[in-house]
Amino acid sequence: MHFDFDADQYAFRDAVRALLDERCGPDAVRAAWESDAARIPGLWAGLTDMGVAGMLAPEAAGGLGLSPVDLVLILEEAGAHALPEPLVETAAVAVPLLADAGDARVADLARGATVAAVSPVDEFAVGAAAADYVLLWRDGLAHLVARADVTLEPHPSVDGGRRLTRVTAGLSAATVVGDERLAARAFDAGALGFAAEQCGRARRMLEMTVDYVGERRQFGVPVGSFQAVKHHLADCRVALEFARPLVHRAAYSLAHAHPAASTHVSMAKSKADEAARLTARAALQCHGAIGYTTEHDLHRFMKGTWAGSRSWGSPAWHRRRVGASLAQLIQEELA
Repeated sequence: MHFDFDADQYAFRDAVRALLDERCGPDAVRAAWESDAARIPGLWAGLTDMGVAGMLAPEAAGGLGLSPVDLVLILEEAGAHALPEPLVETAAVAVPLLADAGDARVADLARGATVAAVSPVDEFAVGAAAADYVLLWRDGLAHLVARADVTLEPHPSVDGGRRLTRVTAGLSAATVVGDERLAARAFDAGALGFAAEQCGRARRMLEMTVDYVGERRQFGVPVGSFQAVKHHLADCRVALEFARPLVHRAAYSLAHAHPAASTHVSMAKSKADEAARLTARAALQCHGAIGYTTEHDLHRFMKGTWAGSRSWGSPAWHRRRVGASLAQLIQEELA
């Protein structure tokens, strides 16, 4: 068996990474945090031109007709660059949902329209003020409504790259997209997307910390030579190496409609959140007080990690879902 991505998937990932290196560097992300919309001018258009926004849309709708397996590496890069754009909500959740439901609005998303979403386990939409559509769940069904038809109530966020809002009015204009099965799959796609971004954040924080402790010196030697520091960072690397295969497996399960796809997604989300939070804590400790200042880039990745771990289901929420799935399997075996 070949458990790896192919050359085309890696090449696309590298092309997106190059775009993000150029347009989504630390200065651009910092400026986005300080702007009203928390977005980087022109970046979403660049991602759309590359086909990223419509990766999972059918070719007939202007997309690339790819699968979640192709997208997962891109989402990791988004996390590694602290991308302040609605990539998960639009490309991973709304596009395949509309495509599977036969909704013509999928073509709008492939051409660059964006979606903000309120998942069934969340309270607020992210970036709704700057989005074209808002996606919500009601009674097990997904509903899509134009941004112009809803009223939004702003809410503060720990992550400056996420503008939180509560949808307070206008839901009568929302239209149901698909059925309960598609709505459940869309939620899993969102949880998987955030899991992939968490892996990217963990990777970047680990890289930043390794570089820092290799340069910072105490008692005449690099801080990274201390055994306690090595142990901290080794634990982070192990946690990340355990989480990434679960994320990739969950993407494969969604792409092939595996019966246990929801369980695989919850395993991936819980472990990715844990790996990112562990890395954030170790990175902060190894950087010292400088890592907590808003002037340091680590600050943005840590806050993105904390916010991401509470989005589309916390680690505890997903562990409970895995537990419920295992209990059901045991009952079926004993029946």
